[in-house]
Amino acid sequence: MPTDHYFTAQPASDGELRSVQVRLADQDVDVVTAGGIFSPDGVDRGSVVLLKEAPAPPAEGTFLDLGCGWGPLALTLALRSPAAIVHAVDVNERALDLCRRNAGSAGCSGIRVSTPDAVDPTTTFDLIWSNPPIRVGKAVLHDLLTTWLPRLAQGPASAAYLVVQKNLGADSLQSWLGDALPPLMGDVAVTRVATSKGFRVLRVARRI
Repeated sequence: MPTDHYFTAQPASDGELRSVQVRLADQDVDVVTAGGIFSPDGVDRGSVVLLKEAPAPPAEGTFLDLGCGWGPLALTLALRSPAAIVHAVDVNERALDLCRRNAGSAGCSGIRVSTPDAVDPTTTFDLIWSNPPIRVGKAVLHDLLTTWLPRLAQGPASAAYLVVQKNLGADSLQSWLGDALPPLMGDVAVTRVATSKGFRVLRVARRI
């Protein structure tokens, strides 16, 4: 039987919920996952690296988890910064449903779960965390990143952190972002802030 790609909007595979306990924001959190989404068995290796290597989020602000899946990054942001608004965005309807369930059960009232087109286009973000869907192909990936990264707020503390597997093109993506973003954002620094377990963590921020 063919498996659904995690980037499709409405996976057709079995949607039976499964309960998983994960470690997020230094606490054990019970979440639900299901088939037909990315990393249904728990927190994926790339997100683990990002959660370990990215700086602690500000106490408040407007944050974005781009490609939220069942919600490990969004939940961490909300648990660490309960005063923040965290937009959790994905195209996979099943993932969005799971993220809503997990936000509710964790008491994270600041999480706003939605498809990309449901986010107010005037909203800007003080912080973006993403484990982007590299396997969707360069054209879709590049469109995704050039759509959302320019929505970083204008401020010296605003930044995006992306985790990308080294052998899936992290270094070439860093180079591409350095060329593609300045026409959209102005003077931008795209830097590698960590390498761990075969992954790179890239930081994108305006030079101000």
